[in-house]
Formats: sequence, C-alpha cells, structure tokens
Amino acid sequence: MADLVEFRMDKATDPIDQLAAYDGELPILATNRNRWFGGTADDDGRLDTLVAASRFDDVALVDLELETARGTSWIVDDLRANDVDVVVSHHDFESTPDAEVLAAIVAECAEYGDVAKVATYPDDLSDTLTVLEVVRAATAAGRSVAGIAMGELGSHVRVIGHVYGSTLGYAPLVDDDADYAPGQIPLRQLAALIESTRVGDVAFDAGDVPAVLDGTDAAPPERPRSD
Repeated sequence: MADLVEFRMDKATDPIDQLAAYDGELPILATNRNRWFGGTADDDGRLDTLVAASRFDDVALVDLELETARGTSWIVDDLRANDVDVVVSHHDFESTPDAEVLAAIVAECAEYGDVAKVATYPDDLSDTLTVLEVVRAATAAGRSVAGIAMGELGSHVRVIGHVYGSTLGYAPLVDDDADYAPGQIPLRQLAALIESTRVGDVAFDAGDVPAVLDGTDAAPPERPRSD
C-alpha cells in the first residue's frame, strides 16, 4: 500500500543507530528538520547527520529544504554522491503565494533537487486551486513535483493531487497517535480515495503516486507510516 516510509530524524532519539537497526522492507525518505523549518533538530551537525543517513542502503531519498540547498552549496552534491535522490522542499505555514511566485519556487526547487516539493497553507479554496494548477503546469513542463495544501481546507488536495501530477502523497497510519499536521488522511483511507480518483486519459501518468509514511521518535517502522 505504501512505497516509502519517511523517517523524521529530528524526532528520533538516536537516528543513525535506528537506521542501522532498520529491518523493514520499504525504502526510506530521510528528513532532518530544524526548528526554522518546523522540526526539532539542532543546527549543529544537522546536515552532517543527514549525509550520514544517506549512506545507508535503505535510504533512497533525502528531503532538504530549499533554503538549505540554496545557502549550503556542498550538501546536494554530497547527498547525490551517496546515490540518493533529493527532494528539495519549501514550506509556507502561513499562506499560499500567488501562482507566479509559487511556480518560481517550484522551478528553483527543481534546479537543486530530483523532486520539487511545495507545501502551503490555504486561506480559501482559490489557494488550493493555485497549488493544483502550479503542480499541473510543472508536471507538463517535465518536472517531478509534489504539491500539498496544509490544514483541513487543503485536505482534498492530498486526495486529488495525483490527478494533476503530484508525485508524493503523505499519510499516517490510522493507529498512529503522533502529532501530525491537520488535514492529513490515514493511509488506508487515502490509498482508497486515490484509487477511486484515478484518471486514465490525462496527458501524464497519474498512476504511480508513492505513499510516504512518517517516522516518529521510534526506529523506522517495519510497516509503512505516512504523512
């Protein structure tokens, strides 16, 4: 049902040891956020720890903030040297930029990363349409992009984003009591909704949308968690 498990290293007690002990079947998307980007990791050594994580065979992707990729020239090259794909992400926890600005952000994320991920907070339904349209246009232009509208108002974007080309979907397990963002839909429910909204005649393949499961302060799970 899920294709990846996201391991939030910043919420783990000993992330490198926990990666070494991982014996699950799903590949890992490693994320290590500091508080400026909604996480808890200390700035000191955060990126070195992320690079260390990328050396594990189970780690297939690493999430890196656009601001970090832009300001730290060595990090993307070091991650790619360990044969992982880089998801370059941008989060706006307060608003949704207009379409032109958001499209420019996606383009910059794509310059640095293999997948451009944008997550914004919608104030009204027109903002969710902006996210979907920017994802559609970026996909049509040949970019690999993931678009998320946060909060309850944006929850439907998590369901139909794949129709417009969004390449990652995040969802928690229904029995996961971790503190996830409002608007997230439990994994089985999201998977069923995505399956029921597949569109066969769109210009791009809306079929294979990886479901990403979130990590907590436990070791990466043996079964998928999603965001």
